[in-house]
Amino acid sequence: MNILRFKLLFLVFIIFGVTICCSDEETIVLDSNYNEAEEMMNNYIVKSKDKTRSMEDRIMDANNALYWCLKLPESEERKKNMSSIGLIFYSLKEYGKFKKVNDDVLVFSKKIRDSSSIAKAFSNIGSYYNVVNIKDSAFYNFFNAEKMYSQLKIKEPTEHGKVLYNMAFVQRYFKNYVGSEANTIEAIEEFKESNSNLYLYYCYNQLGVLSKDLGRYEEAIKNYQSALEYAKKIENGKYREIQALNNIGVIFKDQKLYSKAIEYYTEALSYEDILKKNKKFYALLLDNIAYAKFLSGERDGILSAYEEPMRIRDSIDDKQGLISNNIHIAEYYNSNNQDSISKIFALKSKSIAESIDSKKEVLNALLLLSEVSKEKEGLQYANQYIKLNDSLLNQERISRDKFARIRYETDEIVEQNQQISRENEILIIAILGLTALFLLGYIIFRQQQSNKELLFAQTQQESNEEIYRLFINQQIKLEEGRQLEQQRMSEELHDGVLGRLFGVRLSLDGINQRANDEFTESRNKYIEELKAIEKEIRLISHDLGAETLPSDVAYIDAVENLIKDLCEVHKLEFEFNNDEDIDWEEIDDQKKVNFFRILQESMQNIFKHAHADSIKINFDYVEDKINLTILDDGIGFRENKVKKGIGLKNITSRVSQMSGVVKFLSEVNSGTTVSVSVPV
Repeated sequence: MNILRFKLLFLVFIIFGVTICCSDEETIVLDSNYNEAEEMMNNYIVKSKDKTRSMEDRIMDANNALYWCLKLPESEERKKNMSSIGLIFYSLKEYGKFKKVNDDVLVFSKKIRDSSSIAKAFSNIGSYYNVVNIKDSAFYNFFNAEKMYSQLKIKEPTEHGKVLYNMAFVQRYFKNYVGSEANTIEAIEEFKESNSNLYLYYCYNQLGVLSKDLGRYEEAIKNYQSALEYAKKIENGKYREIQALNNIGVIFKDQKLYSKAIEYYTEALSYEDILKKNKKFYALLLDNIAYAKFLSGERDGILSAYEEPMRIRDSIDDKQGLISNNIHIAEYYNSNNQDSISKIFALKSKSIAESIDSKKEVLNALLLLSEVSKEKEGLQYANQYIKLNDSLLNQERISRDKFARIRYETDEIVEQNQQISRENEILIIAILGLTALFLLGYIIFRQQQSNKELLFAQTQQESNEEIYRLFINQQIKLEEGRQLEQQRMSEELHDGVLGRLFGVRLSLDGINQRANDEFTESRNKYIEELKAIEKEIRLISHDLGAETLPSDVAYIDAVENLIKDLCEVHKLEFEFNNDEDIDWEEIDDQKKVNFFRILQESMQNIFKHAHADSIKINFDYVEDKINLTILDDGIGFRENKVKKGIGLKNITSRVSQMSGVVKFLSEVNSGTTVSVSVPV
């Protein structure tokens, strides 16, 4: 292979000398056409930037500009013109043409080894994949761009900062919050160096979103306030000030500080001149204020407050906004026990969400529909909710795995390309030096020596590559472990705690509607329940080092630990018995998880509603069936309560998935028995 390369390059060297003699004649021909092509290209570029012209004409002018640009000989100047034309295509939303131009720029930039242009082309291609929502390819190109910018001798802080910010944006999409936060902070340092107030606003706004997603609300407020300060420094930055004020209001709303939230929403509404031009954001602020008032317990005039944002959003076909409006109205009627009307608006929200494929909003609608619908229909909605939620979690897990593979594969490709580049450089320099300095006989002798050296280098390289592959495999295993731990944390907090928080909030909202002091005791009870939930969250946080069903602990021990920990938090006596005939090692993992969740959900219901002093839990094995019995000595409930609870519907749904049978037996003041029977 090396000898073949030598012969080819030697032939090119000879041909190069022969072709020099005719270069002057060709230059005369090129010069005669150059000026015409350049003039036509520049004219069409100017026309394509004229915003007074129609979009169709501007697109046609941009295509003509590209046509004449391609007639110019390859050069640094043509590369710059192609980059400019690419940006025009991007502004005209001709994203396919934008990518094609940058693909050509990337090829030429690699050919002339212009690192800055290579980095810019990778960044632009990443922007294309980002806007068409192919996030893994977007990250791949942003990652390559960042590698190039970080190695430049003459730094370009603004462009480097943009790439870091875009990488962080994609990482947040894949829920890699730690990586996203690190890259955003690094981008801030780059933008501070170049005094880029606009991009500093974007970065602090992104940090605010990350802090909010991680539940760090105080930190989120500080980041949004920093974004607000930079927005005030931007020329014509009033709209971004409104965004920052709204974001701060959302954080206060999430903290249940509704008066503070309304204060910031109202301040955002004071920018009347800007909001007149942006009806979508104006409707958002009106809806946010009305919803904050509703959450604070206010009911007078709430429906009329929702009418204006609904009218505006309907007139501009703001489907995302209409989803929010309908859910908020459905919640209002649900709080007034008008389930039939609430169901109408929840169905509207679900229909619009499905039309724009907003699965998160579909989940919200299904959750509400499962509460306001009758028993059989409510169970169907609960099943749909569980199925869709599991599907989204699975897609999220696949995306994170793909994201991790992209990063490691990119590193490997970069290393291979660098190695190949170094080998080629050494080979070319050696060949040219041998051709210039030595006679043919001496060249042959040196080539033999060189072959021996290259053989030794190849052996060493193979050894280095093997070590590198082992290192990559180890890193992948570490990353997989971290991803599994993140998934477990998400499932525990969602399935174990969120349901209780949701139930307590609904109960408090219901009590707050009544002005009589006779409900003071009830409010105090739910406040104590919230304190107990906080303790449980701390228990989960303390136990994050272990999985929900750890592989090194027997399943029944994990179950007993769950019962013990929860009963200690809620100060209940318990008795737990397990039939020794049950071989849990042979039971399907999904069934074990379902039993675990059923037990967890049942205990949460007891803690919230039963006012029990003790619990008795039994696992029995009878006629190839596992029977789970959960008995409490609480206050019991009436038959009609079974039809309402999302917790009981979730239990029924999980038992149905296992082809089992569940019974809820209860009488007022006589305790409750949950009986589950599942075939092995």
